[in-house]
Amino acid sequence: MKTIIYNIGTLAGILPSDIKKLEGDAMNHVECINDAYLMIEDGIITEFGPQSDISSSLQEQTDEVGKSDNMIDAKGGFVMPCFCDSHTHIVYAGCRDGEFRDKIDGLSYEEIAARGGGILNSADLLHETSEDELYRQSMERVNEIARMGTGAVEIKSGYGLTVEDEIKMLRVIRRIKENSPLIVKSNFLGAHAVGRAYKGRQGEYVDLICNEMLPRVAEEKLADFVDVFCDKGFFTVEETDRILSEAAKYGIQGKIHANELDVSGGVQTGVRNKALSVDHLEKTTDEEINALRGSITMPTMLPGCSFFLGLPYGRAKDYIKSGLPVALASDYNPGSSPSGNMRFVMALGCIKMKLTPEQSFNACTINSAYAMGVSDMAGSITIGKTANIIITKKIPSLAFIPYSHQTPVIEKIILNGKEI
Repeated sequence: MKTIIYNIGTLAGILPSDIKKLEGDAMNHVECINDAYLMIEDGIITEFGPQSDISSSLQEQTDEVGKSDNMIDAKGGFVMPCFCDSHTHIVYAGCRDGEFRDKIDGLSYEEIAARGGGILNSADLLHETSEDELYRQSMERVNEIARMGTGAVEIKSGYGLTVEDEIKMLRVIRRIKENSPLIVKSNFLGAHAVGRAYKGRQGEYVDLICNEMLPRVAEEKLADFVDVFCDKGFFTVEETDRILSEAAKYGIQGKIHANELDVSGGVQTGVRNKALSVDHLEKTTDEEINALRGSITMPTMLPGCSFFLGLPYGRAKDYIKSGLPVALASDYNPGSSPSGNMRFVMALGCIKMKLTPEQSFNACTINSAYAMGVSDMAGSITIGKTANIIITKKIPSLAFIPYSHQTPVIEKIILNGKEI
């Protein structure tokens, strides 16, 4: 089935098929066509261009609006790729609104974690929640982010912290993959924290990850990636090296939570292990920038976490000036970033990180797609890519999207070529 979107005011985010990420100065530009059309066939982008290039037979169809279900009038709005969110924790049970009060009272993320809260609270709730109920709650969040314009998402485990509960989380992610119209990638994050049963025995918990969790995850083919929280108070560089090395034996690529709480060495560890991304980066130095040069590793920053916890914002501008790429993601989770609104992430990129609208847009689309290994199928308007598309109301510019970030400008969401 063909779908034609016509009367597009601006078609934004156009890239050739060989571009998988944008680095340095290339992040400053978003290719657009004004007065455009776009064609979709069987869920794939097959053609686009200026409205004047539509063939005469196609023009006859557009002149008969309402007589065909596969004609969409964009009414002069923007058409752009859906956002790609390469860092979320949206499979969780309940919420942690009690800790919200603790934060207001002045407790830091580290202090809450040291008291046995934070990630461990989520692990306790998840343990008591059935797989079906966990799936139901998580699908509500998946549907929520889809309505806000996310078309591809990476979902991490890490609130299980036992063999069976981590497997339960990853099975839920697999069910989401099977039943959601989004592009979904799964990430095994058993090394999110040390489970309560292993308090004071971190080395033994790492043994559990390597000797029991990873083999089960690999056997059931439950994870596209393996992640480690390599930071102050969590897992060391040596432990991270060991876990990612074990993951590589099963052919599973690594990713790292790094430098959220301290300059941890996690970035360098990620580069050394050929991690696809290193995420957070609220606290980094020039050494991290230098380490990333020439690597395959995407520096990914999570401004929603900085906003919610009052942490420094990542040095995205410096990374780009140094010729590096930057991705932005939501970090949607119950403790430090309880929102998956990528439009707000794009706005924080501009308002707090001083990125231009073009830089922030590219960080939230093609570069975040790269950071989850899907830039061959998402993140841009490209022939051959999945038709995951946002159609906005008529707006004056790309900058209006982050500038007026609470104004409801989204008119339609198309995933796999179909309106949701």
